[in-house]
Amino acid sequence: MSSRGLNLCTLSGNVAADPQVRHVERKTGGSAQVAEMTIYVDRIPSRKDNDSFTVDVSVWEGSPAWRKLTHVKKGSLIIASGAIDASPYVSKTDSQARAGLQLKATDIFLDSSPKVEEPKPDEF
Repeated sequence: MSSRGLNLCTLSGNVAADPQVRHVERKTGGSAQVAEMTIYVDRIPSRKDNDSFTVDVSVWEGSPAWRKLTHVKKGSLIIASGAIDASPYVSKTDSQARAGLQLKATDIFLDSSPKVEEPKPDEF
């Protein structure tokens, strides 16, 4: 068995915003749904605050990751596995070259949900 051509990446990060689902037309005909979200990935855990990069994650209808999307919300810590690709671009804000990483997730795991403050019972 050869690993030639293997493209598998697993990343852990916090979801920047709720996933957005859209309908797309397939090149082979028909349509499908794809959910898109961005995650913030720490470069080196606990090295520095605010030292992270973003990865755009897409989840296609029918994948194991698709079934778990209902639990993914803004702030969720997820682990996403799939094929990664780079789309280099130049930043409009500071004219620096950026990697523009995109992950086509085949599976996601919910590490933790965002904390929701529960209402306190009224004391009499």
